[in-house]
Amino acid sequence: MSAVNHDKFIIYQIFTRLFGNRKTANKVYGTIEENGCGKFNDIDDTALAALKDFGVTHLWYTGVLEHATLTDYSKFGIKPDHPLIVKGIAGSPYAVKDYYDVDPDLAVDVPNRMQEFENLVTRTHVHGLKVIIDFVPNHVARQYHSDMRPEGVRDFGEDDDNTVSFSPGNNFYYIPEHDFVVPEGLTPPLPVTTPYHERPAKATGNDVFQAQPSQYDWYETVKLNYGIDYLDGRARHFDPIPSTWLKMRDILIYWTRKGVDGFRCDMAEMVPVEFWGWVISEVRRENPAILFIAEIYNLFEYRNYIDKGGFDYLYDKVGLYNSLRRIIGGYGTTEDITRIWQYESGDFSEHMLRFLENHDEQRIASRYFAGNPWTALPAMVLSATLHTGPFMLYFGQELGVDATQQEGFQGDDGRTTIFDYWGIPEFQQWVNGGKFNDELLTMEQKTLREFYRNLNAFVLKNEAVYAGGFYDLQYVNADGQSINYDKTIIYSYLRHTDNQKLLFVYNFHESRTVETTIKVPQDAWTDVLKLGNTGLYKLKPVFPLEVPQVQLRTAEITSTGVHVELPPISAFAFEIVPK
Repeated sequence: MSAVNHDKFIIYQIFTRLFGNRKTANKVYGTIEENGCGKFNDIDDTALAALKDFGVTHLWYTGVLEHATLTDYSKFGIKPDHPLIVKGIAGSPYAVKDYYDVDPDLAVDVPNRMQEFENLVTRTHVHGLKVIIDFVPNHVARQYHSDMRPEGVRDFGEDDDNTVSFSPGNNFYYIPEHDFVVPEGLTPPLPVTTPYHERPAKATGNDVFQAQPSQYDWYETVKLNYGIDYLDGRARHFDPIPSTWLKMRDILIYWTRKGVDGFRCDMAEMVPVEFWGWVISEVRRENPAILFIAEIYNLFEYRNYIDKGGFDYLYDKVGLYNSLRRIIGGYGTTEDITRIWQYESGDFSEHMLRFLENHDEQRIASRYFAGNPWTALPAMVLSATLHTGPFMLYFGQELGVDATQQEGFQGDDGRTTIFDYWGIPEFQQWVNGGKFNDELLTMEQKTLREFYRNLNAFVLKNEAVYAGGFYDLQYVNADGQSINYDKTIIYSYLRHTDNQKLLFVYNFHESRTVETTIKVPQDAWTDVLKLGNTGLYKLKPVFPLEVPQVQLRTAEITSTGVHVELPPISAFAFEIVPK
């Protein structure tokens, strides 16, 4: 028998600025002194041990790189940013101001900030966890300037010819002879005493090639030039290798040498796939095991960024996430899941990173999404077990964090702010003054967190999940042959290896209990699961464990089907074993 693949892992995304913050003032547009800020040092051995016990394998420290901010660090040699080109008080972590530095907000001792980050990397590794950080390749802060770049490194734009809109040798795109114009309707959170000056104007990060972006654009950022002339039919100029490619390679290697285990690459599809195919192989000369995850939203580019780009994993946002969200919201059906896996079939599915929350998405518990954290549990189990790829949790998801008010620039939209200093009440209960335990949690929070903890353990311990094949059972059960099998709210499938056979069954309906039958076609029983046609078998519950066992004969499961009762919002996994 061939060795199984045991590469499945669980990412826990930490928004570093918010994770360890214990202040509870939560003033809209509050300063760092008023609202507080988490630090690298808050993620100490106690916190890491608790996260390890929770069952995650990788920590994505979000917002590590130095970015534009309205907090003044000029006394430490960091140039201030203009209020008209910063979102929020703390600023967006995706408006990077220095690729070679870390966010001073996150340091207890600002001059020692890099050492504090390196200590966090070391601590994380000591606890057997991997470190992922953001790589933001498509755009930088408008006032980008690297104070900490190594000696001899030329800064972005330092050698540009800004009299032309495009040159293969430039790092930026320009609007020659035009000043940058601040978006109309923009109201900065701090008083503006001097105008912002940028001449010539640079193109805005979300491909806005004009001097004045709108207030809904990424106006705080400028687009980087990878050798594509967007104003000339997207002509590609990749020979010789563009300056931006070389600089980005050196930045990735710089962080790899600091012990980072992987990069979550922001808006990877806005950067040419040719660059990724080149740079990922370059970085892997330094560390062959380095992990690359692409944030990508174009289904038709998925294959390209895996095969040509060399990415290990892609966000499955427009695929599975969107489908599950529709189901949870009551305006989609489980039929969508089959369409998604069929599109992502084969080895494609192994490259999908599944999730229901991250810093870009609305909180499950918010009124904009599910309204409570329990409604999404079947979708979370399915996201974690549908295929062998990794899945991700956002910090506080396991506690039912609900964004209920405007937190600053983010507004009241069901998301946890990424632009301002804030305290997350539900999460602060678990932080518990640095104890990182459940003493202050409600019974409901304890139960929810235990569900996620059990799910993490289940995924990592069961071979059929982390390394097994997938077989969809919808087609044989939803054709009217199985009793009361409602193909719009029920979903079922097999995960299997030579050593283990699992049956998953879901009821996504919020209030309806369903009694139905589930059957496995004869050819799947014998050819896929490789089980015999005679003898007794039973369905042994493996998730959740308190489900009663179901006994069956082979003839039952392949013809009449096995009777199961599915409560509302439920997910069950059974192992098929000899009686």
